[in-house]
Amino acid sequence: MGFFRALICIIFPPLAVLDKGCGSILITVLLTLAGWVPGVIAALIINTRYKKEKVIVINK
Repeated sequence: MGFFRALICIIFPPLAVLDKGCGSILITVLLTLAGWVPGVIAALIINTRYKKEKVIVINK
């Protein structure tokens, strides 16, 4: 996670997890509505723990 992504996590948490999937966005939005700090913590955790899977297709 880069500096810019961490800054977005702190300023507006739902925007930081926009590319992580629908469930992550929903959780972060709900936690941000409940309180800003839980939303920031959730966004930071999701961005540090989420790994995109790379799929390699081999054509024969």
